[in-house]
Amino acid sequence: MSTTTAAAPELSLNNIEVVYDHVILVLKGVSLEVPAGGVVALLGANGAGKSTTLKSISNLLAAERGEVTKGSIEYKGVRTDRLDTNDLIRMGVCQVMEGRHCFPHLTVEENLLTGAFARRLSRRDLDVELEKVYHYFPRLKQRRASQAGYTSGGEQQMTAVGRALMARPSLVLLDEPSMGLAPQIVDEIFGIVRDLNARERVSFLIAEQNTAVALRVADYGYILENGRVVMDGRADELASNEDVKEFYLGLSTTGRKSFRDVKNYRRRKRWLA
Repeated sequence: MSTTTAAAPELSLNNIEVVYDHVILVLKGVSLEVPAGGVVALLGANGAGKSTTLKSISNLLAAERGEVTKGSIEYKGVRTDRLDTNDLIRMGVCQVMEGRHCFPHLTVEENLLTGAFARRLSRRDLDVELEKVYHYFPRLKQRRASQAGYTSGGEQQMTAVGRALMARPSLVLLDEPSMGLAPQIVDEIFGIVRDLNARERVSFLIAEQNTAVALRVADYGYILENGRVVMDGRADELASNEDVKEFYLGLSTTGRKSFRDVKNYRRRKRWLA
């Protein structure tokens, strides 16, 4: 498997399999790496296994009657299956769940403060951390006293990402950040991801259906199909790959494909031949 760097990866999944309810095989030998300070995109259609991959890293599968049955997951050389989610957060791994999952009856600022719970900071230090989040999300500062449940979808997504940043992570697992958001808000959020990566050196593993925007931000990408990695490579290489352009971006050398042209793509994919 190709990697984005010769150095030891910050996160490494080695041939993992995930089973739900003891019978449903969802991930089938998935391997991937996230280098320190890197942005990696995990791409694929709905149901390909992207969210399951992130939940296997953060040990959230048990709540859905799932488990990693084969392979291993290591973060900074430590097996994560021997840790609970709180341990992972303290080590620097935070997940932003699909669908945002803010606490709707808490204010935006109260939601952000919950992200620093495990750090046991003084009020002064909390204020410093809040100002860092507000620097990246100035709109949240304007809405800091508003109940999160009454803010827009984009503001809730910003709140969810900001809450993760309050834990001072070195790796953020970002699940479908563009879901249900207007293109302008999507561009704004991914722009903030790029800034956080460049300025704070936060690593990101982004599970995303919006292939075009994810590949603009990522350094490297993996494509999942039916629980398997079917292609991986540098983001610019994937973006220019004819199969990726045709089946995920709706483009080909002959121009944009119609849905009629692409709907039966599984029978024609060269990588599944």
